[in-house]
Amino acid sequence: MSPPVIAILLIAALLHAAWNVLLKTSVDPLRMAARAVGSAMLIVTPLAAAAWWLTGRPGLPPEGWLLAGLSGFMELVYFALLSAAYRRGDLSTVYPLARGTAPLLAVLAGVFLVGERLSPLAAVGVACLLAGIWAVRRPVAGGPAVVWAILCGVSIAVYSVFDRLGVRLGPPWLYGWALWVAGAGFLWGWIWLEDRHALSDRFWRAFEAIRPGSSAAARVAPADPPHPADASAGPGWQRAMVLGLLMVGTYLAVLLALSLAPLATVAPFRESAIVLAAGWGVFRLGERSGAWLRLGGAVSIVAGAALVAIG
Repeated sequence: MSPPVIAILLIAALLHAAWNVLLKTSVDPLRMAARAVGSAMLIVTPLAAAAWWLTGRPGLPPEGWLLAGLSGFMELVYFALLSAAYRRGDLSTVYPLARGTAPLLAVLAGVFLVGERLSPLAAVGVACLLAGIWAVRRPVAGGPAVVWAILCGVSIAVYSVFDRLGVRLGPPWLYGWALWVAGAGFLWGWIWLEDRHALSDRFWRAFEAIRPGSSAAARVAPADPPHPADASAGPGWQRAMVLGLLMVGTYLAVLLALSLAPLATVAPFRESAIVLAAGWGVFRLGERSGAWLRLGGAVSIVAGAALVAIG
């Protein structure tokens, strides 16, 4: 892989970790995510329109739009689960768990559903992923954030399948634009319902009540307790615009890298964001409980993702 591609991927990892830090430290992560995705949609729409005109006005088949819609719905699920995890746990726990669960599930699905065989290198990668996930969750074993983070990883695995199929049906940038529009629509639709019926609060309370190991206090406590970092959240729309720019920058950087290098070499470098986010949580947000275990787990997850991709 050439140095320019490595530089692009490291920038993408930095941008991805950065917008997760901003989301983690916001007052209402899900509402902030809706604003950010809406801002990102406004940013990419003129770019997509220009690309559409300059490339001969291509289109997507109906199944492409369907996959973009399904992936957009899974973006809503992803952000809802990620927001719930960030409200209940540390960045250095939630981010590595969510990002590490997805490649592990992809491998397991290939083995048990498709009948694929693991190479020795990929098997070592799976072991590294499992060890890393264990290490990251160990300081807060059984905490509610762990459940939400792992479920978030499941949602990443699901929408990744939709996206892999969708980008093959037309220009990747056009599919990406359709995905941004669908994601923004579902997120804002949920926020509209939330403002009228408090759906999130009811759902989280119901889940916490039936979650194995939840305490009596958890059953009656507010579903989304305020986070200590809320006081420094800053103006909502300004932060949302920055978040949207970071999201678009991440997406465009990854697309550019994929046009210059194969996926098997791109994916491991992209996951280096896990170490960046874990380090920021430990050293900047003061998440010191089991700090070195979390950092070691984050490194193990990145190594595992790399070995799985290469193997």
